[in-house]
Amino acid sequence: MPRPLNIADRLRTSAAAAPYQKAVVFPEGRDAAGRVSYTHLTFTQLDQEADRIARGLIKLGVKPGDRLAMFVPPSLESIALTFGVFRSGAVCIMIDPGMGRSNVFRCLDQCEPHGFIAIPIVHVVRKLKFRRYGHAKLNVIIGPKSGKLGSLSYSELIASGRDDSSPLPQTQATDQAAIIFTSGSTGPPKGVTYEHGMFDSQVDLIRDRFGIQPGEVDLPGFPLFALFNTAMQVTTVIPDMNPTRPADVDPVKILESINDHGVTQAFGSPALWNRVGRYCEANAVKLPTLRRVLSAGAPVPNHVLHRMTSALSGDSDIFTPYGATECLPVSAIGGRQVLEQTAAQTAQGAGTCVGTVFTGMQVRIIDVTFDPIADISQAKECGPGQIGEIIVKGPVATREYFRRPDGTALAKISDGDGFWHRMGDTGYFDDEGRLWFCGRKAHIVFTESGPLHSVRCEAIFNQHPKTYRCALVGIGSRGQQIPVIVAEPEAGHFPECRAAVDAMRTELLALGAANELTNSIGEVLFHKSLPVDTRHNVKINRELLAVWAAKRRTPSA
Repeated sequence: MPRPLNIADRLRTSAAAAPYQKAVVFPEGRDAAGRVSYTHLTFTQLDQEADRIARGLIKLGVKPGDRLAMFVPPSLESIALTFGVFRSGAVCIMIDPGMGRSNVFRCLDQCEPHGFIAIPIVHVVRKLKFRRYGHAKLNVIIGPKSGKLGSLSYSELIASGRDDSSPLPQTQATDQAAIIFTSGSTGPPKGVTYEHGMFDSQVDLIRDRFGIQPGEVDLPGFPLFALFNTAMQVTTVIPDMNPTRPADVDPVKILESINDHGVTQAFGSPALWNRVGRYCEANAVKLPTLRRVLSAGAPVPNHVLHRMTSALSGDSDIFTPYGATECLPVSAIGGRQVLEQTAAQTAQGAGTCVGTVFTGMQVRIIDVTFDPIADISQAKECGPGQIGEIIVKGPVATREYFRRPDGTALAKISDGDGFWHRMGDTGYFDDEGRLWFCGRKAHIVFTESGPLHSVRCEAIFNQHPKTYRCALVGIGSRGQQIPVIVAEPEAGHFPECRAAVDAMRTELLALGAANELTNSIGEVLFHKSLPVDTRHNVKINRELLAVWAAKRRTPSA
């Protein structure tokens, strides 16, 4: 049943419990000595700013349900604005600018925003494309006001809501709070509809599973995690990094933020922790304040887990929660458990263990199909150890894609008054009830001798000491695909001459031939940098890579 709820209410709760605790800390610049100058908002200040923003938006003409596109870099203002939009009853459209110009425009066209809250360059584009976005009348510019852009400035927005004490709209748990777009790693990005109740449940599940306590300090390498922190009375330290390029992060700056603020928790993609872990190993750096590190977005390589756990102290650990934009979190496991119990199996092609399911969530494995499933009674459930399609049910499973009934029909399965979300992944449960991930359903290579699952096969070739990562792709039509391994060597080990190429290819093929899962793979290509997603910089774009591989196969192959 619908119940009154707004996720921004949790900010008010945090402000009441810890009014003077720092809510958000931002690296504003450096002084003459090179030291970082930080600015911050306390929970009370953030709560007050969100209130003023909400009332300013309402005075601007924003109504509950209006869609506002946010293009604001991580900052004090971005977090205040997000909670202000929630509190106004409007829907926050969150699009990664790094997904590419054409994808950004496609996402905006799909959402038809009623307004933009954005930096000046975005408003310039909006004005230039007035025929496309002429209906967007509710606009706020983050920066100095420009009459030519027809937007209210951030400071004017705050001022307009400063002395207003009128009641704010009351949203329901099932009301839309945000539209968040998928990374587009297996097709065009899709808008996922988030409800206030879903955000609320995410906060509870993450807090309870990892034992996160009020007063902790978090460094989020992914901006959305800052919202969870605020709702858990955890201080957010915004890292000095480009959030769309975690693979290029400067580890020195990350460590500087951790040490400056005694960070107890940090979240980032495997690409970020690969950089930090390598730096810590090379320089014998330890991270004594960190209680936990979280990493998600793709399977975390064992070498990343090893380097990071070596840098942590005591019982501190790196956890790898499994989920997706459409349903997060689903399950999780600690890095120390992986290294001690499951890493050897992964190296032999068992898949990646993603741990046990969160309390309150349900997971089933069903036979793989690429067709819609109207009702759960039409799905055949797999037994323990049998690989199939992963489906999930629970309070954080999103109901639909925004204005994409075709996508919703493919991704949701009706079950009485509820539904299951199809993760688009393959996996299985082991005898101990742990969930294993075997790769994306779209990345199965269907050969004449049977299906090959990407994550299982790639792990075998990744054992080569000069290989950073591999990708399995299929060339040809389904059922007759030729499997090809595309290897990205470690830095400094790319084979430049024919003899080096032949030698490394022979070594990789020997690894594959020694395992029954991969002994049918007879082709290897080398790529200097595999194409990855823009959000986490780790999800390999195998669709694009398959096209590349098809053009580079040798005539004899």
